[in-house]
Amino acid sequence: MKITFIDGSSKEYQQGISALEIAQSISPSLAKKAVFAKINGEDYDLTRPLGGDASLELVTKDAPEAFSVLNHSCSHLLASAVKKLYPASAFGVGPAIEEGFYYDINPGAGIKFTEEDLPKIEAEMAAIATQALKFERREVTKEQALVIFENDKYKQEIINELEDGAVITIYKHGDFIDLCRGPHVLSTKMLKHFKLLSVSGAYWRGKSDNEQLQRIYGICFFSDAELQQHLEILKERAERDHRKLGRELGLFMISEYGPGFPFWLPNGWVLRRTLEEYWFKIHTREGYQLIQTPIMLNKDLWQISGHWENYKDNMYTSEIDKYEFAIKPMNCPGGILVYRSKLHSYRDFPLRLGELGMVHRHEASGALNGLFRVRYFTQDDAHVFLTEDMIESEVAELIRLFDEIYSTFDLSYQIELSTRPEENYIGTVEIWDKSEKALANACRKAGKEFKLNPGDGAFYGPKLDFKLRDSMNRIWQCGTIQLDMNLPERFDLTYIDEHGEKQRPVMLHRAIFGSLERFIGIITEHYGGAFPTWLAPVQIKLIPVKNDFHLDYVKKVKELLFKEGLRVEIDDREEKLGYKIREAQTLKIPYQLVVGDKEVNEQLLTYRKYGSTETNTVFIAEFIALIKKEIAGFGKDN
Repeated sequence: MKITFIDGSSKEYQQGISALEIAQSISPSLAKKAVFAKINGEDYDLTRPLGGDASLELVTKDAPEAFSVLNHSCSHLLASAVKKLYPASAFGVGPAIEEGFYYDINPGAGIKFTEEDLPKIEAEMAAIATQALKFERREVTKEQALVIFENDKYKQEIINELEDGAVITIYKHGDFIDLCRGPHVLSTKMLKHFKLLSVSGAYWRGKSDNEQLQRIYGICFFSDAELQQHLEILKERAERDHRKLGRELGLFMISEYGPGFPFWLPNGWVLRRTLEEYWFKIHTREGYQLIQTPIMLNKDLWQISGHWENYKDNMYTSEIDKYEFAIKPMNCPGGILVYRSKLHSYRDFPLRLGELGMVHRHEASGALNGLFRVRYFTQDDAHVFLTEDMIESEVAELIRLFDEIYSTFDLSYQIELSTRPEENYIGTVEIWDKSEKALANACRKAGKEFKLNPGDGAFYGPKLDFKLRDSMNRIWQCGTIQLDMNLPERFDLTYIDEHGEKQRPVMLHRAIFGSLERFIGIITEHYGGAFPTWLAPVQIKLIPVKNDFHLDYVKKVKELLFKEGLRVEIDDREEKLGYKIREAQTLKIPYQLVVGDKEVNEQLLTYRKYGSTETNTVFIAEFIALIKKEIAGFGKDN
């Protein structure tokens, strides 16, 4: 049989040879680095026999996909250890995730995992890993699979959903068998460098009306050095946890009287308002018309939009004048009503309506997490109405805007293009193809690469998702550009074209922050609470050495700085100077100004920047000029 390699070369091999044997024939070192193979684009275990002519790509340890296969294999190792320690366990799913893996498990009646159980499970995993047990793949029928997993109701449920006659694969290492598509690493020997991280509750298949299982999270690396480096990052992340910093810096709080409903504290409110002002400034410059729509609207509107049918369980409702109303879970229908309030011509397009709209969604209590998962939040929504031939240029302009805003916060990103689902989509294939091509061309026009995410578009249209990477190397889904073929049809939206005829507009949904609350949580951790000067709730802390001699001058300086639009506070408490300086550092205030005899006598200011031990003494006008220059450049070199 002929095997073609990724460089275009090919070679004849005996039928039934494996990718591992081919790798060994090329180079023993290549075989050691290989984790799995792609045969005609399909993922294969290294030891799986090849059935005929094929293209071959060997995926080595340095590839991101190899990390995913390693971690999925480690989820099997976890499950086998749990099964040995807790024989009554039943298993849900155990996928690889962005950073590691998890497994959803029912450990048996009366058993609940805690963090204290993790070391015991880790010890059993380590013992199994040292046995170098091979991952053995086997194909079975649906009937055989049901017999193999007869004591695991979760696996039975998954199997019963498969088509009759489907080929099902199972994987075995030692005595443990799991339902899995694969591929896997060669043996448990490759799974030595792992760590279990946490345990939490998780509803079976993510549905709150299902049974709650226990989810154990972990991570695995190819080397101990990589594992230790990651564990150090996790320690730093814990220090940067926005819930911890939110308390320490006075940003926000959550009350037991409103789970999932954050309260903004004084410093947090200033931070939020600064972010909003930045948003307003940018969008006014970009030609957006800014609107605000009601927070509660009649049920009839949500029925037209489809939210009532598909989202009712996540909506808060109330009765007003004997009519049923719902608090909005999304801003789109309100924006559409604004569009419909007047006739539109093609000359109005692209019509950009922007809104910082507060929405409410009933999230499960177990899913709530600081500012990351809340029950009310503010979306930085925009709905753009345009003609089909404007899609490419408008999306390219949107990508430029996204790029400007994310770079302001030193956040890198990648773009994913999600295309037409295989089923349950609206519109014709031709319109979908045209729309997907327009989004792809817009990325190219903006000079941005993108990753294809086949079949993951919304039912109403394709979309671009923006995945941000923060300073802790985490990925966040924030921005999105979604092309909507559904709502313009449902609401019978029209415009008058150049021939005086009614046409259906194209609608783009667009969010950059995604949610102000969540974005503030992200940047709080990204900066570790040390916000750049333009964004910091308190930009300057004035500290008199002695109140009796220096406080009057400090008050005059504060007045001058305040008139320049700077956010400044005085620490005039009767505390030791060193204590007040250390506290200003702890609160991560960008500039601390200590005022003593020299400053008063010569009308000077001595400042120190957060994170530095160096002090500088300048005239008041010089200090104002330098800090305003920094703020104008958003903390970057001009």
